[in-house]
Amino acid sequence: MRQPTEVIYRPRISEKGSRLATAHNQYLFEVAPDATKLEIRQAITALFGKKVLRVNTMRRAGKSRRSRRGEPGRTNHSKRAIITLAEGQKIELA
Repeated sequence: MRQPTEVIYRPRISEKGSRLATAHNQYLFEVAPDATKLEIRQAITALFGKKVLRVNTMRRAGKSRRSRRGEPGRTNHSKRAIITLAEGQKIELA
């Protein structure tokens, strides 16, 4: 089994993530591209000691960009997970 820090990269702090946290008790994390939902659930439990009810994942394709010199490039692909915690539990990210 991998270490929890190899599965969970960082929390994603954004407007959508803040809205999810306050309204639905859900938190947004960037995770390893090959991480499964079970690994993500175990990593959150190990890192924060919270009970996870549900894990939803999404793959985000990198966007095409151009550099200053006009050369084509691409931003990195990523995988994100939305974690739903049990009622009354909370993660302090800031």
